[in-house]
Amino acid sequence: MAAAAATSDAIAATADDVIPSDRLIDGEYPLYAARGEGAYVWDVDGNRYLDFILAYGTIILGHAHRAVDDAAISEIRQGFALSMLRPAQQQLTRRLTEVIPHAETALLVKTGSDATSSAVRLSRAFTGRDVVVRWGYNGWHDWAAIRSPGVPRTVAEQVTTFGYNDLSSLEEVLHRFSGRVACILMMPFETTLPEPGFLQGVRELADRHGALLVLDEIRSGFRLGLGGAQEAFGVRADLVTVGKAMANGYAVSAVAGRGDILRELANVHISSTFFANSLDMAASLATIDVLATTPALARVEALGTRLQQGLRDVIARTGLPARVVGAPQMPFLQFDDTALAQQRKRLFYTWTVREGLLLHPNHHWYVSAALSDADLDHTLAVADRAAQHAVAAGEEPA
Repeated sequence: MAAAAATSDAIAATADDVIPSDRLIDGEYPLYAARGEGAYVWDVDGNRYLDFILAYGTIILGHAHRAVDDAAISEIRQGFALSMLRPAQQQLTRRLTEVIPHAETALLVKTGSDATSSAVRLSRAFTGRDVVVRWGYNGWHDWAAIRSPGVPRTVAEQVTTFGYNDLSSLEEVLHRFSGRVACILMMPFETTLPEPGFLQGVRELADRHGALLVLDEIRSGFRLGLGGAQEAFGVRADLVTVGKAMANGYAVSAVAGRGDILRELANVHISSTFFANSLDMAASLATIDVLATTPALARVEALGTRLQQGLRDVIARTGLPARVVGAPQMPFLQFDDTALAQQRKRLFYTWTVREGLLLHPNHHWYVSAALSDADLDHTLAVADRAAQHAVAAGEEPA
């Protein structure tokens, strides 16, 4: 059981004046990481954890993957910020067009928000329209966070949303902003999967109203499969944004898709000092090569499927007030909304982190190819004990 916390507590005591929030689990000591390898991370007190947060999905092959890190180290030794293009940029762009369905070219950027914001600007430039219809979490920039303090109210006039798995709500929005919608930008799913025909219906409505369809696959890209949601669900997007798992933790993302849209880059200003740095591109090329030549993605799906079924069995045995949701590669436990269920949720996550599992309480989890069958057995055993404690306990443990 992970318990020792002296060093974490000491760091936290000196960080309070510079770090506004540093707790992963309410009521638990902050976790400061020392290192990671494979499916595990170790904190500064030497406690080991099985990692199902995986840097919010950027890790797909496991921490400190040798082939990926060797590619990055080689690039470092050659110099990766050389004021000019490096071969890795052209190579990665071409590789993306080979594995992403319908992609004719790609723009390489750094973060998920870079990619989605670039897709929005390109869509507006290409269509000559201003309104964005969005769904899901699409980043932190103003257009994607219109309810956040600090975002001008005028931004909200050009951005709206719709109900997932609800084509009628999307159609109503498209009629309300008739002739003004540049793009429908959406995650293909979050914790709820698309109903049969839903994504195809979105595609049809986009075509009918002259809007582009942008699939935000920052989370799902290179995790569902090399072809992402387009391949998995049989839908065609005009643009796709990818990131996170495409470089196993290194910072690179992309907008890929139709060449005529991406050629608007000649007229649109999208720029950053760090976009041309080749370190992360080399890591991405190595990551994609491993994903394409090994059964890593099939293993992630199989492990996730087994994890989900095991959690369903735990719920059935213990009466934990939760249900298993999401894709196998990105599973989650969704607790009921009652006060009692939310208390059980806090208890469950307190017990799991104390027993060495990193499971996020408010964000879906991720599965890596480095997870072993024994790791999964251990995970389910801990989840079973945590569920029993959560259901039986009358208050949070001291």
